[in-house]
Amino acid sequence: MSTNDRIERDVYIAADAARVWAVLTQPQHVGTWFGNGDPAEVDLRPGGRIVFDHGDHGKLPAVIEQVDEPKSFSFRWAADDADSREPTEANATLVEFTLTPEREGTRLRVVESGFARVEADPSVIERRYKANAGGWGEAVRGLAVYAEQPEDDDALEEVDSI
Repeated sequence: MSTNDRIERDVYIAADAARVWAVLTQPQHVGTWFGNGDPAEVDLRPGGRIVFDHGDHGKLPAVIEQVDEPKSFSFRWAADDADSREPTEANATLVEFTLTPEREGTRLRVVESGFARVEADPSVIERRYKANAGGWGEAVRGLAVYAEQPEDDDALEEVDSI
């Protein structure tokens, strides 16, 4: 079985980079577009952690690799199908987000790579690759819809205060 190594998805978002960055990195937003609706745990710094809560599917911990506000952000998370497993060099893939101004909005690109290096049964990694390939398409579309929603005054104050 041949394991694909890289997933690439991108979406145009009709919102400025500051709004997209907030939606991508702030706990209350992350929990909405990539979780069960509760705020995610986010320690936004290299070496910090994010914990994505997917309800019945468990919690997915990640370690932040890089933060360059509002241009790029990356983390590593386990890709070997072990629920709630901490990411390590042997079991993790790298997820990179890049924000680029485009027209009146922002192009968001996500790349997940490193599946071929994960030390696990190849069928497990292939299954995870396929799930994530579809999942990232849904996630970036959901993030775009969420980021494009008009902010009310309360939401704007919340975003500004964090």
